[in-house]
Amino acid sequence: MKKYAIYGMGAALVDTEIQVRDDELISLGVDKGLMTLVDEARQGQLLGQLQGHLVKASHASGGSAGNSMIAAAQFGAPTFMSCKVADDADGAIYVRDLETAGVDHCMANGRPPGTTGKCLVLISPDAERSMNTFLGISETLSVEQLDPTALAASEYLYIEGYLVTSDTGRAAAIHARELAEAAGVKTSLSFSDPGMVEYFREGMQAIIGTQLDLVFCNRDEALCWGRTEQLDVAIERLKPVARSFVITCGAEGAITWDGERLEDIPPHRVQAVDTNGAGDMFAGAFLYALGRGEGYAAAGRFASLAAGRVVANFGPRLPAADYPALRAEFFGD
Repeated sequence: MKKYAIYGMGAALVDTEIQVRDDELISLGVDKGLMTLVDEARQGQLLGQLQGHLVKASHASGGSAGNSMIAAAQFGAPTFMSCKVADDADGAIYVRDLETAGVDHCMANGRPPGTTGKCLVLISPDAERSMNTFLGISETLSVEQLDPTALAASEYLYIEGYLVTSDTGRAAAIHARELAEAAGVKTSLSFSDPGMVEYFREGMQAIIGTQLDLVFCNRDEALCWGRTEQLDVAIERLKPVARSFVITCGAEGAITWDGERLEDIPPHRVQAVDTNGAGDMFAGAFLYALGRGEGYAAAGRFASLAAGRVVANFGPRLPAADYPALRAEFFGD
């Protein structure tokens, strides 16, 4: 047994969630359902225009890989997180949330001055989330935030695809993948957003290298990667870059490929109120299940259950007590 089940790396952000109507998204000039990088002034402008709206989850740590590492840790998998936050109030919130969840991290020796990244998450009535992200200091995440010893002591490396937008973050992701390959650590990546695949394809391919062990993507990202409108074609075009993969399909469930066979994973029917964090929860739960020796079909069913629970609540995570209860419900322990 290695010390860590998963070594994650990604942008560290503090989330603020606000409910909006579709017409408000249009008037604000926000692209629905996507992650859009903005500067601090634009984010402040949006917050100013949305004053008076109900904030459902203010000042909660977020970021895709961070959410996944916290989920896996809460289920019982030892995890490590490489990220970058500043020596400010939001940075303190982020570190506190990691440590409360039991996630080890690279910031034990202090945090640099600057501004911690923030994500404004706009939730529309159909539960879709539209994200406007100011990366702040996380844009400068680099190889300096890597811990080669912790990485070598991990079963899986999990890379957040959003890192492709940052020159230093992309270089760090590539170096981490190379270190993992040299140490016999399994490599995994989340495509994160259709825009990452469409506009940063060359950088994403550089992170992938020759072939990864596991890729997480949703249907739109898979189709975008395959440059097709047919899912079966996209599946075939994922196989050269990933020995195994998971394609999440929202309310239709998911598809897993373990290198030998495809499995259709049924959805868990819920009244969705907020899809923010659904893919992050799926990845964290899936990797947790693999770490305890489950096959892809069982891991997919557990991850689908966990993702269904999170979309039925506001915010990207569940209350802490829900994780062991969900584990016991599915696995009986």
